[in-house]
Amino acid sequence: MSVEEVTQQTGDLNIEEQPTVFSSEKEFELKHPLNSKWTLWYTKPPVDKSESWSDLLRPVTSFTTVEEFWAIHNAIPKPRYLPFKSDYHLFREDIRPEWEDATNAQGGKWTYQFKGKTPEIDDLWMRSLLAVIGETIDEDESEINGVVINIRKNGYKIAIWTKSADNEEALTRIGSKFKTVLKLGEDSPLEFFPHSTASEKHPQPSLIL
Repeated sequence: MSVEEVTQQTGDLNIEEQPTVFSSEKEFELKHPLNSKWTLWYTKPPVDKSESWSDLLRPVTSFTTVEEFWAIHNAIPKPRYLPFKSDYHLFREDIRPEWEDATNAQGGKWTYQFKGKTPEIDDLWMRSLLAVIGETIDEDESEINGVVINIRKNGYKIAIWTKSADNEEALTRIGSKFKTVLKLGEDSPLEFFPHSTASEKHPQPSLIL
């Protein structure tokens, strides 16, 4: 599935310039604004070795309200229908889903890999999205940059990206909530990796819950 195919499925939604509940004193059944603007990105599977990361990664669309989120979420393919080696990334406006991005560079990610077939993966991804855009997983609304799902042959990986990698108290609080969002038990460890170790062959987690 190409970036263009994913983008096309959101092309007719017409979510721009829509009124919100705050823009009308009378019409309170309008749109409900989020605290941040979010952009959905898609990484398509590589076709040949000449393609760079920038060739594969493209923004799909952005949104600022709850209603726009649901319109987009319902229009695009669910994770279980995506081809192997593709990804969805949902990040705050002006943050690219790359660990080299200035806002990500000093941060890291809480990540968990669901191995093999996971019937609940679409629901788990939706729960992750709602937790992030609803700011319910980040009390200070300042630590989380985005959330990612990777579709691979051996399973799915969901990760929350953070701005910092050394604020252990805040990171532990986010990780504990993320573990609940993903419905993980005590026997399913959630791991945190600083982005500074991303280029290492076998990076070790700095935190485990």
